Amino acid sequence: MPELASHIASVPPSGIRRILELSFELDDVIALSVGEPDVPVAPHITRAAIDAWAADETNYGPNGGIAPLRAAIVKKLARVNGLVVDREQVWVTIGASQALYQAMSLTLGAGDEILLPDPGFPTFTMNARMLQAEPVYYPLRPEGGFLPDLDELERLITPRTRVLLINSPSNPLGTVFPREVLQSLVNLARRHDLWIISDEVYEYFTYGSAEHVSVGTLDADDRVFSVFSLSKTYALTGARVGYLVTPPGLAPIMRSAQEAAISCVNTPAQYAGVAAIEGDQTHVAEARGHYEENLRLATRMLDDRGIRYLEPLGAFYLWIDMSHATNGDVSAWAERLLLTERVAVAPGRAFGRSGEGWIRICLAADVETLRAGLSRLPVPAAVDAVAR
Repeated sequence: MPELASHIASVPPSGIRRILELSFELDDVIALSVGEPDVPVAPHITRAAIDAWAADETNYGPNGGIAPLRAAIVKKLARVNGLVVDREQVWVTIGASQALYQAMSLTLGAGDEILLPDPGFPTFTMNARMLQAEPVYYPLRPEGGFLPDLDELERLITPRTRVLLINSPSNPLGTVFPREVLQSLVNLARRHDLWIISDEVYEYFTYGSAEHVSVGTLDADDRVFSVFSLSKTYALTGARVGYLVTPPGLAPIMRSAQEAAISCVNTPAQYAGVAAIEGDQTHVAEARGHYEENLRLATRMLDDRGIRYLEPLGAFYLWIDMSHATNGDVSAWAERLLLTERVAVAPGRAFGRSGEGWIRICLAADVETLRAGLSRLPVPAAVDAVAR
């Protein structure tokens, strides 16, 4: 058979998917590896999708999304995010995944560089490699509070750098970048004339006094692409509805890009999206409360067991330091944990080099599942010796 394009070999596999596929082969697995909400979809959202199917709303829709959904998103962006945009800046996508890919495909060419967080979501790297662009990683380190070092980030910029990607709240870390940090990142992008792609998928899930700030509100010269999703907020991961907010003036290009990539998004799912955004939001607040309660339970258990972790301010993950047990290869250790203890966790190395020794667990689980999974994590030797 003919050879595939040479750059395809550079697209890395997902370390999270590796654990998930192994777990499918086993029984009685405590699943804490995948970011899947465990709350039900609100009835009014389900009803909207059912009604759309019953009304035979199954024809092609506009490239940018059905008019009611785009209008609902425009209002939501103004009300929730402080972003004032027109309809032609809003493009409904197949989840945030396509929105991210679409934004990268518009801003990156072969050999261009994109600045990515490390640790960061694996799809960031995979997308860049698919486009024959070069990922350049800016580390988020414990000693810096897992926030970017602006001086270090500036040193990574070269004449080939085209894009800075920001993810707040962060997957996998749960960090929420303060407004002043985001403003510094925007200023850096302006100095070097970089595009910004802002992944804000976990916008609704922040805790305590943490404030989610949409990067687009700090943008003075139209360089920000903002990525949002209904998947996590409304427990609609399989419905695959997200949206990309572009700088103004890109509508003709976006129509062509959407037509080439997807034509349009599933219409009944879009009507579910309208109901989700315009309907009662009580279930979103309840989900946030559920995840926060699980966070308190998890951190109490880890404190009692002497296991170090990063206190998250957003998203629904917990970043846990297991370096005392992993012997420098957290990916292999996570596989052994799955095979021997039947606990599925995401190895930190799946999120970048800086993730070595760490794991990510998902807090979107019932209490007993969470308690059982955490109880099977090995404690540091010093703690174990005291317990004996």
